[in-house]
Formats: sequence, C-alpha cells, structure tokens
Amino acid sequence: MTLKNKVLFITGASRGIGLAMALRAARDGARIAIVAKTSEPHPRLPGTIHSAAEEIRAAGGEALALQCDIRFADQIDAAVAQTVSAFGGIDICINNASALSLTGTLDTSVKTFDLMNQINYRGAWLTSRACLPYLLRAATPHILNLSPPLNFSPRWFGPHTAYTIAKYNMSLITLGLAEEFKGRVAVNSLWPQTTIATAAVANILGKDLIRHCRNPDIMAEAAYWILTACAGVTGKFFIDERVLREAGVVDFSSYAYTPGESLERDIFLDA
Repeated sequence: MTLKNKVLFITGASRGIGLAMALRAARDGARIAIVAKTSEPHPRLPGTIHSAAEEIRAAGGEALALQCDIRFADQIDAAVAQTVSAFGGIDICINNASALSLTGTLDTSVKTFDLMNQINYRGAWLTSRACLPYLLRAATPHILNLSPPLNFSPRWFGPHTAYTIAKYNMSLITLGLAEEFKGRVAVNSLWPQTTIATAAVANILGKDLIRHCRNPDIMAEAAYWILTACAGVTGKFFIDERVLREAGVVDFSSYAYTPGESLERDIFLDA
C-alpha cells in the first residue's frame, strides 16, 4: 500500500511534525488538507498554510491550504467540507495540532490550561468526529493521534499536571474510538522516543535542547509505516523508533538534529 491519491486531513500541518508527515505523504502523490491557524508569517514561528502547500506540491502531492482554529467546531466542519468538496472524501485524519506548557499548577494560567485542553484532546475529538462520516466510507480509513502511551507513574503528573491531563485525554480518545469503530476505522497513537526539534521545543523549552533532538522526519517515516503497513491494527500506542526498527531501520544517525550529540528521551517514557 502507498498513499497515492489518499486524502489526508492533518491538523497543525503548516510546520514541524505535521508538515514533515504531509511532505512524506506527498512523495507518494497524496492529496493533503493543511489545517492550521497560521495564514500570515509569524514573528516566532516558521511557515504558513500557504508555504506548506507550496512545499507539498513541490514534493509531488496535491495541497489544500485551510485556515482553521480547531478550538471551534464550526471551523473544523467547514474545513472538512472544503476538503471533501476538493478531494472527494477523507481517508486519513492526523490529529497533530498541540499546545504545550510544561509548567506547574501555580505557574499555569487558566488561559493556558484551557488552551491545552481545547486544542489537544477536545480539538482531536472534534476533528475526528467531523472526519468520521467520510472515513467510514473510505477503503482503508485511519485516525492517527500524536499522543503518548498511558503511563500513570506520578512522575509524569507532578511537574506539569495540566499538560499531562491534556495529552493523556488525547490518548484516551485513541482507546475509545478504536473500540467504538473496531473493524471499521483504525485508530492509533504515535509518540517520539526522543524529543523532536520543533518550533515549540525551541520557544518553550529552550534552543539548547534542540541540539539533543531528532528532526521531525523520524516521526513522518514512522507515521508513513503505520498508515501503509498497519491498516488492520487499531488501539495501539506506537513509538517512532520502535516502529522503524520493526520496519528494518538500523541506522538512526540521519535523524539527529545535531550529529554526534546525545539524545534527550521524550517525556512519558520510562524506558
């Protein structure tokens, strides 16, 4: 299976991991809805929905740039309708958009708490819900959430309770939808083994950490393998490096953001 002519609806696809996944699919000739808020250049964040569309077309895919804030159901519904009108349906929904704040309770504003919960799991649920009527008509439908395995060790709650709740609820959506639509739509999660070099990591966690990251391509390759080789698998929490090792990859050096530097293990993973 390839992603040729498959329609992908990807949130947060104007940059980072979402864009990397879109570009990997574009190499097969996929048709991609770029669903993100940034339509004009941002002072601290690279890329817009329009620059992403140009990159996707240059890589061999079709692109539809859709400005959308996934906190609002009506905007998601409109983006889904535009995608179906342009491409005829939806085969794959990737819930990539996320808000991050690794802060303790007293340092987390109510606004930040609401933002993380509205985007991370509520946005994933709203987007999945809007796409499902079309996924149910697709030949190999798939929902892929970028959320971690459910590790309930207190060490992953204490330092950043609000963020952990927001991401774990996204993972609970994976479990719930996988069971609800078993045999009809595959629903899985993907999480990185190491921290990924994205604008969010640079802006929130500090640019020094970037040296110890992998680039987003590793997540894109892992997602591609899941979407093309695991059509009958559902309710799983995949880790990018483990996915690619199973696919036969033994050398991961090309994914290092800074060759030769040690790698930072991502949160929510004990080993």
